[in-house]
Amino acid sequence: MTSNPNSERLLDRIRTRKARIGVIGLGYVGLPLAVEFARRGFDVSGFDVDEAKTKEINAGRSYIPDVSEVELNDVVKNGRLRGTTRMNELGDMDVVDICVPTPLRKTKDPDLSYVVKAVEAVVETLKAGQLIILESTTYPGTTDEVVQPMLESKGLKGDADFFLAFSPERVDPGNQTYTTRNIPKIVGGMGKASTEAAAQLYESIVEKVIRVSSTRVAEMVKLLENTFRAVNIGMVNELALMCHKMDIDVWEVIDAARTKPFGFMPFYPGPGLGGHCIPIDPYYLSWKARQNGFECRFIELAGHVNSAMPDYVVERVADALNTVRKSINGSRIHLLGVAYKRDVNDMRESPALDVIELLKKRGAMVSFTDPYVPELRQGGHAMSSVGLGQAISERPDCAVICTDHTVFNYDPLISSGVLIVDTRNALKDRQAATIFRL
Repeated sequence: MTSNPNSERLLDRIRTRKARIGVIGLGYVGLPLAVEFARRGFDVSGFDVDEAKTKEINAGRSYIPDVSEVELNDVVKNGRLRGTTRMNELGDMDVVDICVPTPLRKTKDPDLSYVVKAVEAVVETLKAGQLIILESTTYPGTTDEVVQPMLESKGLKGDADFFLAFSPERVDPGNQTYTTRNIPKIVGGMGKASTEAAAQLYESIVEKVIRVSSTRVAEMVKLLENTFRAVNIGMVNELALMCHKMDIDVWEVIDAARTKPFGFMPFYPGPGLGGHCIPIDPYYLSWKARQNGFECRFIELAGHVNSAMPDYVVERVADALNTVRKSINGSRIHLLGVAYKRDVNDMRESPALDVIELLKKRGAMVSFTDPYVPELRQGGHAMSSVGLGQAISERPDCAVICTDHTVFNYDPLISSGVLIVDTRNALKDRQAATIFRL
C-alpha cells in the first residue's frame, strides 16, 4: 500500500470504525447512506440546510419510506447518528459524502449550484487527511473540473493531502429487494490513493465494490445506466402510441415478448418519466456531449417522446369522455396517484404534475388521491388528497390511474361505472367498457 501518512491514517480509521462520517444532503440518497454507516459502527453526522429534516432525524423520525423508523431511532438513540445544519463542523469529519440534488435548469442545462454550495462549505474547513466523495449524479468531468479545483484552492493537493472520489448513487426508491446494502457500489478516485480509500470505506457497509480507473468513468457509468432506461422507455412509449393506432394491446405484446429467454428486456409505457434521475440524466450526458462537439440525437429523441406522454394521457382522457358525449372542459377528473412511482412520496419530475396542468388548461376540475402525498402545491395553489371512497362517491366524470400504489383497491372504482384511463396497466385482466388503457 501507499506510504503516504495521510492515506495510512485514514485507512486505519476506516478499518477500525473510528472514522467520523459526514453526509451532506439528507434525502432519498443521503439518509439511507447515513443510517447504513451508523449501523455499521461509524460515528455519523448528517448535514442539511433544512432544519426541519435534521430535527426529524434527531427525534428518530424517518421521512423517507425506504428508511425504517426502527433502524433510524436505534442509531440516533445509541449516539451513532445526529442531524445538524452547522456546516462549520465539516472540519471534524474524516469523510465527507456529498449527496445533494443536481436538477436541470429550464434550458435543460445542468444546475450544479447545490454541489458548488456543498463543496464551498467543505473548502472552508478542509484539512489534510480528509476523504471527499461526490455521489450526486452529474456529467463526466464534474469531479476533476469543478470539485477538485475548488478543494485545491486553499493549497492542499488532491490524492496526497486530501482524497477525492466519485461514487454514483444507485438508489431505487421503494425497492424492497435492492437497497444500499446489496447494490454494488462503483468507485472512481482522482488517483490510486483516493480510489482505495473510498473503496475501503464502502466495503465496510456494502456487499460489493467495483473500482474503476477514474472519476470520469464512474460519472459516465451512472449516466449510461439511466440513459439506457430512458431510451428504452422512450422506445416502448412510442410503441404504445403506435399500437393504439393499430388497435393492438401493447401490454399483451410486451408480456409475450418477455417470454424470450435471451436478447430481450421488458420495459413498460407510462404517463411519462419521473424521479430524480431518469428524466434528468440523459440531458446531463447530451449537454456534456455538445461541449465536445457531439450531438446525441438518439438520446434526445427519446427525451422528446417521453416528455410528450402527459399530452397523450390527456388525449386518452378526451377519448374516454367522448364516448359519453362529454368534453374535458367542465368535467371533473380524479387522479389516482401523483407521486412519480409506486409506493413512494417523491414528487420530483412526476408526470402527474404535467397531466394536472394540462387538464386544468383545458378547463377540467381536477382532484387526486395519494396516500403518500397529502398535499400538492402547483401554480401557487394547494390541492389536498381526498380518500378514494369519497372521490368515488362524488362521481367524477373520469378517473386517471397515474401511479399504481399497491394500497389502492380498484374494485369499488370499477363497480362505480366511472370512466377510467389506466396509464400503468394496473387493471390488467379487468375488462369493462369504462376502462381505457394507454
